[in-house]
Amino acid sequence: MKPLTAVTVWMSCAAAAHAGDLPRSAPETQGLASSAVLAFVEAADSSVDSLHSLMIVRHGQVVAEGWWAPYDADSRHSLYSLSKSFTATAIGIAIAEGKLSLDDPVLKFFPDDAPANPSPNLQGMRISDLLRMSTGHQSEPPRTANESWAKTFLAHPVPFKPGTHFLYNTSATYMLSAIIQQATGETLLDYLTPRLFQPLGIDEPTWEVSPQGVSTGGYGLSVRTGDIARFGQLCLQNGSWEGRQLVPAEWITRATSLQTSNGSNPHSDWDQGYGYQFWRCRHDGYRGDGAFGQFCIVLPEQDAVIAITSGTADMPAVLNLVWKHLLPAFQSEPLPDDAASQARLRERLAALSLPPVEQTASPATTSSRRYEFPENDSKLQAVVLEPSPDGAATTVRIITAGTEAKLNCLPGVWTRDRIAYGQFPEQPLAISGGWTAGNTLTIKMCFIETPFVVTLRLEREGEELRYASETNVGFGPTKRPVLTGR
Repeated sequence: MKPLTAVTVWMSCAAAAHAGDLPRSAPETQGLASSAVLAFVEAADSSVDSLHSLMIVRHGQVVAEGWWAPYDADSRHSLYSLSKSFTATAIGIAIAEGKLSLDDPVLKFFPDDAPANPSPNLQGMRISDLLRMSTGHQSEPPRTANESWAKTFLAHPVPFKPGTHFLYNTSATYMLSAIIQQATGETLLDYLTPRLFQPLGIDEPTWEVSPQGVSTGGYGLSVRTGDIARFGQLCLQNGSWEGRQLVPAEWITRATSLQTSNGSNPHSDWDQGYGYQFWRCRHDGYRGDGAFGQFCIVLPEQDAVIAITSGTADMPAVLNLVWKHLLPAFQSEPLPDDAASQARLRERLAALSLPPVEQTASPATTSSRRYEFPENDSKLQAVVLEPSPDGAATTVRIITAGTEAKLNCLPGVWTRDRIAYGQFPEQPLAISGGWTAGNTLTIKMCFIETPFVVTLRLEREGEELRYASETNVGFGPTKRPVLTGR
């Protein structure tokens, strides 16, 4: 039998998850030391809370990929503002098809939503101003459930001349999506499906919509880690994919170049300039990024793409680790084979996991207990604890606003389920739980298509149960008030 080479060993251990995926290669074959990737992963595990996935592409080959359990290659992940870069790409395609122009006035597409007497600055606002986050607004127009988002946007004051004042503005990206729908008769998701998603092998993407049925544009797209990597590779290849020009090369160049100055701090990756819904990076790279650490980093000089999903409040820390460990490790020539380092890296990537709850105490109860809660803002009504006869597992029933969430808690592992909980609609999640003190049951709920992990601590004191809830990240307070039931 012919012995396996280092490359075939690597590829057999990291098989492509989806049709149309990029080919796989050992890192050293593409000029990247496995030890550098391992150093990045170990540094991220020790200093960032927490990465969910990583994929590194060099010279068009995936050289490293890993998912922190319970996240996996097959699950979509909410991109938040990384969605903006896909929206800008749709604008570039629509311009190439003759449906739009960069100089088109925004008001042109919304005659029914325009104010009766639009200001000169609003009349002067163009598609290019939306793309560059230079609409002339001093504050971002709100998006509410009861009003047309486009009408609210157009009614918002525009005190600055468009093109002169940078303001990161998710509502501006929504307007780009609405313009696509006005110009093509299709939602942004439907428009991009045959033109971008299908050619790239992006299966079943989802995109949130406004109350008016318009793709939200500035956020709301959910795709897989490999999809992010392929999108980055498309940009690196100037819009070309498998012999087809999906996006005009000129558009990719313009979208990823500096179009607006947005600061002067040489040490900040958020002060290096803004393109068309892409951020410029230090080290002459560019990226799409989204809240809580969703990244598509493109490094043209290194011919590399790095896709990362996360659930972290410290996004700069992630980029700093990329610049420290990965950027200097990209070499212009293949490196000598390093089977030992490759084996260590494969082993580490295969074992990645968010820490499950470990049971360190005996259950505080061996019989079923139900606790009722007084009226509260969380609408929590009751909690039922049902320990297994051997104490190795606990079922927790949480009744909120008349809806029951059943959590099957096992310590030391993540178990998959699909439930609705609190503000989270029904969706896939993974649960881990165990008794971490003589009277405290700790539960982690990882909503695997989002950045969010909810930790519950249920503390028994006599006939009372204290219910504490905390989320790993959020746009507001992450801790809920402690509730007490009897």
